[in-house]
Amino acid sequence: MSTEVDAGLSAGFHLLDQTASTAATPVDALFTALVILCGSVALAVCALIVFFCVRYRHGSSAARAGPKRTLTWLEVAWTLTPLLIFVGICAWSARDYLRLYRPPPEALPVAVVAKQWMWKLQHRNGRREINELHVPLGQPVLLRMSAQDAIHSFYVPAFRLKQDVLPGRITALWFTPTQLGEFHLFCAEYCGSEHSHMIGRVVVMRPDDFSRWLAEGPAQPSLAQYGFALFRQLGCSGCHAAGSTVHAPLLDGLPGRRVHLQDGRAIVADDNYLRDSILLPRKDVVAGFEPVMPSFAGQVSEEDIQALIAYLHATGETR
Repeated sequence: MSTEVDAGLSAGFHLLDQTASTAATPVDALFTALVILCGSVALAVCALIVFFCVRYRHGSSAARAGPKRTLTWLEVAWTLTPLLIFVGICAWSARDYLRLYRPPPEALPVAVVAKQWMWKLQHRNGRREINELHVPLGQPVLLRMSAQDAIHSFYVPAFRLKQDVLPGRITALWFTPTQLGEFHLFCAEYCGSEHSHMIGRVVVMRPDDFSRWLAEGPAQPSLAQYGFALFRQLGCSGCHAAGSTVHAPLLDGLPGRRVHLQDGRAIVADDNYLRDSILLPRKDVVAGFEPVMPSFAGQVSEEDIQALIAYLHATGETR
């Protein structure tokens, strides 16, 4: 009986947690390298301490006369060697970090809204989930996330991914799942009294199973279709449509474009620029236009903003 238990424990033991996304392997490699580096330095320091304690102990025959006051080569070595190692680690980690914020164009978009104390998710075709995220194996997935109330943090340990989700801002995170199964989803930022209950799961499915699951949901407008309905309902089309008589910027294909502003700056129209243009229209006024657009703060929810942004992204896909 004990042999079976020991075998079960050894079979279930992993030095690191399971790796279930393309981001996990580079993170584990960097972590392992740091552990080896720090462990090697610690062992070397301990070995030197023991050596000097024994070599220069009281009563030993070690020569102590005429110690050298300067060893230029040693000073240069212990300055440049750690510097080169630290620069290498910085470049390595920066490369892996930047990859997390360069999603491939074919990534499946998912809108995520965090609120006390749940995760609300919506797929491109409109299917909604709460505290669950179904994704296809081997397909990049792009999460556009915003918070309704407090600061939250989207954390999937098996993916080695964690991204803060902030009120008043849209943050993005992408990943490609590499293993089938269910994986824990946590909020890793204390967000109130029920923070510990803000948990969920990510379900990785085969692509054909995911397609069936996505199509089996309740019939409802896609995220972009809902955004287009809001675009008309809020009166945005009256000013920003191609045939409008009002002098306002055209929005078709705007996401990702470079925008020149009245104050001489030029910025890229990312998701946060689009969000600010809806809620804080006087913040970044486009060059050649007057700041006459009203604010929609308090009139639209975080889900509405995500839908409007999805619609604007869809206009670029059809160009």
